[in-house]
Amino acid sequence: MAEPSPPSPSPPNPNYVVPPTLPGDQPLPSPPGSDPQPRFLFPFPKRPFLRVTSEYDSDSSIFLHKVSCKLFDSLAKLKLSFQNNNKGEIAEPQVAFSSKYLSIHYDVEEQNALIRSSFDVGPRLHLRATHDVKAKQGEVAMVADLVEPGYALELSSPVPTVGLPIATFKFPLGEISLQEREKGEEVKRTLSVNGIVKGQVLNGVCTAQYSEEELKLRYTYK
Repeated sequence: MAEPSPPSPSPPNPNYVVPPTLPGDQPLPSPPGSDPQPRFLFPFPKRPFLRVTSEYDSDSSIFLHKVSCKLFDSLAKLKLSFQNNNKGEIAEPQVAFSSKYLSIHYDVEEQNALIRSSFDVGPRLHLRATHDVKAKQGEVAMVADLVEPGYALELSSPVPTVGLPIATFKFPLGEISLQEREKGEEVKRTLSVNGIVKGQVLNGVCTAQYSEEELKLRYTYK
């Protein structure tokens, strides 16, 4: 037998009245001040933290002032230092900028800047450079850390380059360097060995320094 079909829906009652919407059923407007704060695509940088220190030297009657602030989320530091006497005269103003890889020291009176830079070339290889702007001189050095801690091999050369680079072997008790020198009136270039070794002997420190074919020994008792 065929299943009976479901009954058809009854027509709407014309006497049915939809109740009106009460005012309390409508959503209330949000109170003032509750709107979420606007979000900026690029946040404003924070104001740098400023630090001011002053010291007084009673012997020379001079005030030492330092003003420093950190920049770029403490990635760099800017420092201003100067001195003034009891007459209010400012002397030796200097400006310094320092970061992890670069530092610039500017002398206002001398109008000279000393630039230093250092960064890692590899896991055990480091590059260091120094340049004096006014003297137009500097130095470039490559340092290689050896397997054991405290041991390193350094190759350094002045800028402008004169002769071969200086090779220096560093170890925990001192260092030994090999460099080229000019000797004699005919300007002959020879290799010279310089070194310094320092170690503790009994209750003191013994230092042996070899430079320009001279050996100097020094013992300091503590």
